[in-house]
Amino acid sequence: MKPVNVQFRDDYRAVILQDQTVLPRETRFIELKTPEAMHEAIFSLRVRGAPAIGIAAAFSYAVTANRLDVADTGALKEALTAFADYLNSSRPTAVNLSWALNRMEAVTAVNLALTLNELRQRLIREAIAIQEEDVDMCRRIAENGLTLLQENDGVLTHCNAGPLATSLYGTALGPVLLANDRGMKVRVFADETRPLLQGARITSYELDRAGVDVTLICDNMAATVMKNGWIDACFVGCDRIAANGDVANKIGTNGVAILARHYNIPFYVLGPTSTIDFETATGDDIEIELRDPEEIRSKWYAEPQAPASVKCYNPAFDVTNHDLIAGIVTEHGILRAPYADSIEALRRTLFDKTTD
Repeated sequence: MKPVNVQFRDDYRAVILQDQTVLPRETRFIELKTPEAMHEAIFSLRVRGAPAIGIAAAFSYAVTANRLDVADTGALKEALTAFADYLNSSRPTAVNLSWALNRMEAVTAVNLALTLNELRQRLIREAIAIQEEDVDMCRRIAENGLTLLQENDGVLTHCNAGPLATSLYGTALGPVLLANDRGMKVRVFADETRPLLQGARITSYELDRAGVDVTLICDNMAATVMKNGWIDACFVGCDRIAANGDVANKIGTNGVAILARHYNIPFYVLGPTSTIDFETATGDDIEIELRDPEEIRSKWYAEPQAPASVKCYNPAFDVTNHDLIAGIVTEHGILRAPYADSIEALRRTLFDKTTD
């Protein structure tokens, strides 16, 4: 299988994305050629999910490098720095966006002695490498997460962290899909995830197509299915992990974690190490994106469901405190509390590998 949600056009002068805003009604692919179109696609959630955003950013950087009309690599670097700053402003919470752009900028900076064409080809290879690494990371996350499941377990998930949010396998849904592939029965209860309904539109769509036993519930039904004894574990993805283990994820995740603690259900966060922000000390330091009030008031309705004069508060994410998390599942294994120690140990391992 090859990733399909983020691709290069054959001439590397456009990014092709599967537009997630029209799911599940329609399967539509769009071409992004300009910085404005790339920014809009990320801001408007045509591509979403922290790993997929990072991949799309890397592909967009490479395409922009191919399309810029400049005289030399120095001018290309200057123009790409401005582009990266612009694209980075599209979604401030998901760390993969800045991580991928920083990685692409680093490749540019150390290859200025190449010809323009050689540098452009080098950036294309780097973007593809980021995607291929994500495929491998998600596969390993799925394997590690599967060790937490048993036959006939019930799993509650919030938002979407499946193949469309990553490169191919997904993070939070990876263990479930892997279990299904191996003939192990797991039942999933998917929160709808208001106000953008990623759980309803995308998670239930992906699991249903894969043949997984999935039940869609409203967000305010999570406590009931837990009380009924139907949930054995909660699996969620993440957009940013602070150095102390606090986790930013789609709005409503914190409430699920609090309910899980009340009902003695383990709450797991699954994500690649690229979502760990080692420079952010705690969740209090994570910038939370505020979105258009109309996403609450009118987005999915034929007619607005609240008066136009009513104020709406629409944060895209919330932060779950580390002491509510039973484990953070990464491609390098499962991190356990105390998270400040296990995350620091992981950072040192990763740093040592890059400096050998």
